[in-house]
Amino acid sequence: MKLNLRQHITKIVPLTDKVFDFVCSHFSESDFLKYQYLVQASDHIQNDFYIGSGLVKASRSDEDGKEHILQFGMENTWITDPQAYHGQIEASLNVQCLEDSKTFFINYQDREKLCADLPKIEKFFTKKAISEQITLQRRILCLISNNAQARYKDFLRQYPGLIQRIPKTMIASYLGVSRETLSRLTLA
Repeated sequence: MKLNLRQHITKIVPLTDKVFDFVCSHFSESDFLKYQYLVQASDHIQNDFYIGSGLVKASRSDEDGKEHILQFGMENTWITDPQAYHGQIEASLNVQCLEDSKTFFINYQDREKLCADLPKIEKFFTKKAISEQITLQRRILCLISNNAQARYKDFLRQYPGLIQRIPKTMIASYLGVSRETLSRLTLA
């Protein structure tokens, strides 16, 4: 799995073997089981997770208990509650495994130290943050500007193959539509 992380990082910044070993010394590795939480709302979180294999979701439940899915994290993606991680405050999101998942994670203090020691890693995290902001902006614009059919097509484009890995109720939650509406969309 370290090879996946290395390939992921070196798509943005080149690393020698020695530098990569130094980077890895700041990460921990953990396996999580399906339904296990990486982050739970109201907990103080310390870690940003790289998903080496598996599938997770970031969500928040409203006061009526309805779940709103913000993001899915598949192989070669990063996921956490960014506000809680960077602000070192209580989480407002839940990040839960939808499949058994293997992760690398880095705590906030180690990330700050690593970025101070290696400007190229700071560049990597900056580029990843910008990419995540762009993805979030596209998602928000899609939600406020598009009808359900366009949001569904955007979901299929953004997450190819995911439709076979998760229940339709989760897709409906991500799209902000009812399960019945999603069924009509998939028939159209």
